[in-house]
Amino acid sequence: MKKLVIFDLDGTLLNTIADLGDAANHALESYGYPTHSLASYPHFVGNGVRRLLERVLPEDARTVHNIELLRAKFVEYYDEHNTVHSKPYTGIPELLESLQKMGISLAVASNKYQAAVSALVEHFFPGIKWSAVEGQKEDVPVKPDPSIVFEILGKVPTPKADVLYVGDSGVDMETARRACVDSVGVTWGFRPASELREYHADNIVSRPSEILTLLNR
Repeated sequence: MKKLVIFDLDGTLLNTIADLGDAANHALESYGYPTHSLASYPHFVGNGVRRLLERVLPEDARTVHNIELLRAKFVEYYDEHNTVHSKPYTGIPELLESLQKMGISLAVASNKYQAAVSALVEHFFPGIKWSAVEGQKEDVPVKPDPSIVFEILGKVPTPKADVLYVGDSGVDMETARRACVDSVGVTWGFRPASELREYHADNIVSRPSEILTLLNR
């Protein structure tokens, strides 16, 4: 049986797209740039805040200086508004409780900056004992670089064969592949199932409860 399940956060545990979009639009509007519909944001997210802001900026404005200006506005706004619309996906709280009762270690690996990851996990899942909650840090490459998985394994030493990595995007599937752990792609998140197949997900599920059936593989 798997002994450690690592979850992506945005699009996997939590539907955060409206709050992410609101924060990015606030940053854009603060500097006079055009904003985007919330429906477009699933295509922008997945590689951390800097890449998100690079993608939403007009092509001729995508400088390091402009991205850092927008990032400051984004973080200031998002830290105050990141639970306005966000919520766990249906079935996620029950899944986490079941895994915890089974004695399986639980961890989060996100490209969102660390302070926001910690705040969101604490706010939405206060009853879960997490073995590791890892977000983006300045000295650690973002996913799909597998460093974040190795950080978790450093805190929760577990044979790779006993690890399951759960995410909603090609970035997540590639992260799991590079870390040499089994992957589960979820279809309720921000990316289509076709992307999960393209990035060679080991498993694809459409409901959180289906993850329980994969623990003995």
